[in-house]
Amino acid sequence: MQQLLAKTYEWQGLTCHYWLAGAGGETPLLFIHPVGVGLSGLFWDRCVGHWQTLAQNCSFYIPDLLGCGRSSLPHLAYYPEDWAAQLRFFIESEIAQGVVLVVQGAVLPVALELVRLAPQRVRALILSGPPTGSLISQNTRVLWQRLRWRLFDSPLGWAFYQYARQERFLRRFSVKQLFAKPQAVDRQWLEMLTQGAANLNTRHAVYSFLAGFWRRDYRPILQTIAQPVLVVMGDQASSISRQGTAESPQERLAFYTELLPNAAGVIIPGRNVLPYESTAEFVDVCQQFLIAHSL
Repeated sequence: MQQLLAKTYEWQGLTCHYWLAGAGGETPLLFIHPVGVGLSGLFWDRCVGHWQTLAQNCSFYIPDLLGCGRSSLPHLAYYPEDWAAQLRFFIESEIAQGVVLVVQGAVLPVALELVRLAPQRVRALILSGPPTGSLISQNTRVLWQRLRWRLFDSPLGWAFYQYARQERFLRRFSVKQLFAKPQAVDRQWLEMLTQGAANLNTRHAVYSFLAGFWRRDYRPILQTIAQPVLVVMGDQASSISRQGTAESPQERLAFYTELLPNAAGVIIPGRNVLPYESTAEFVDVCQQFLIAHSL
């Protein structure tokens, strides 16, 4: 396995960090990490490490979104368009060719905004556990989004983040909401989250996610994506939203494959963090998809 190289670039006066491995001739893979307490590009470490053992002729780009990880942590309300603009510049300045996007969970709107901004830069998409259809089929009132942001961006939100970054909370949340098997919530996972949340300035990206700035009706964009798309769902997939508690993995998969013009879907063992919990199975279906589309 090749060692991941830590690199940076400047965008709009901010420092953006990413990890790079390989320099193969295949289409570069660009991994978009989820947003949450302690999460950053390191979320993909286990997945990329396994992928490297199987594919020697690949290049892997793993950025930290602004507000996360080693990238700058300005006190901002982050919208999907902001992160999409960061990634567009990243592709154009650091990669300089079309990429395959590998996207985890509810950061799907970031990928959709990126496709809208630079469709020629995205050759295909792999969606790992995308959010329930109800979450990206309804426009949330801007007023309520801003009110939630103000609530989180206050002493109350600061106290919540102090509590949420404790290992006890992270373990309980991971077992209840993210993993199919409690024993899969291992020491590596918990240390990644606690270390990632050590800097309190990472809280603003989390507040932005919790405020629901990504909650909009994205069906019109989904229906226009011509690129090949692979949707990977866990057989025990669930949602942190009460609106999605009754939705089966099959129903969620059907929502995406019916909307997207050029999509295939597959269900593998696991719940909501497939690249981490079901690494081998996830990488296997991704590789089959890439081979099928000569990517």
